[in-house]
Amino acid sequence: MVKRKDASSSDSMVGWNYEGKVVEIEQIIARIEAGELDLEDVFEQFSTAVESLRQCESFLQQRQQQVNLLIETLSDE
Repeated sequence: MVKRKDASSSDSMVGWNYEGKVVEIEQIIARIEAGELDLEDVFEQFSTAVESLRQCESFLQQRQQQVNLLIETLSDE
């Protein structure tokens, strides 16, 4: 079973790279589509890709909140 990391924790984001995760996801998709993997590996890689997508979504949501806060701060001045 795949352990789910809390992507909202700043500790889990140390050394984390959005663009790198996107590349990893694209590589997994390409390998699945190419039929390079056994069925068991397909499920494992798919699970990894889903977790990476969750991390990317969390990252983007955090950045959107930061942008919104900055915009709000500028509007208050």
